[in-house]
Amino acid sequence: MIIDSHAHVVLPIENHIKMMDESGIDKTVLFSTLVHPEKSSNVKEFTTEMNKLNQILNNEVNPVQARLKALEEVSGALKQYPNRFVGFGSVPLSYSPGDVTLNDWVEKLVKEQKMKGLGEFTLGPGQIPLLEPIFKAASDYTSLPIWVHTFHPLNLKDIQELFLLTQKYENVPVIYGHMGGIHWLQTIELIKDTKNAYLDISAFYTTYALSLAIKEIPERTLFSSDFPYGDPYLNLQAVKRHTSSGEVADRVLGGNISNLLHI
Repeated sequence: MIIDSHAHVVLPIENHIKMMDESGIDKTVLFSTLVHPEKSSNVKEFTTEMNKLNQILNNEVNPVQARLKALEEVSGALKQYPNRFVGFGSVPLSYSPGDVTLNDWVEKLVKEQKMKGLGEFTLGPGQIPLLEPIFKAASDYTSLPIWVHTFHPLNLKDIQELFLLTQKYENVPVIYGHMGGIHWLQTIELIKDTKNAYLDISAFYTTYALSLAIKEIPERTLFSSDFPYGDPYLNLQAVKRHTSSGEVADRVLGGNISNLLHI
């Protein structure tokens, strides 16, 4: 089974299914999004959506109601195509008095919405400590996987701090999104010796990064596209090109994420 381990809701959802069918992808792990660039019809509209995305990546925007709406989009896709999608649930990084507690939020995501993990989490430089309550909740709740964006704007120090959290909560699987960006070599080296760390290949910086990851950690490297920002078909072909055997390709293209999420 070929599983795209990281993509976002694309509207209408039927377009995503069509793309999966054309690319030979059986399942997709779907993440919520507050941004829909696929709906843009001109440069101005696209730029507006990208400006929203930059604010989110720097953790400058954290509207709970908007995240709830985005979660509804994921839940709707899961209900409409239960055989094609599984989901990860977004969790706010800060709470105000009177808000639902973090543990209640996680309980709702897992029990009511059938989410398989938490994320994606996007933070600005110096903000990794905000994730510790999430790690604690995930550790308490059957070791839920956590997906963290490790591309720009995070720097190497941030990624190293994330590894300290990963090692502290060794029962929590942590997926390092986008291979650490320009810090891909250091990220691969750190993940190699950290058994609960996994590597997401979407937005890989260079094919050297992809080929080295597959060679060094074939059992914890995950095929992904970050669709609509990446092309699932092209990433799938890149994985096939840089794997040494059919067994390794099967692991990276679906076996690893299937085992991790029990799907």
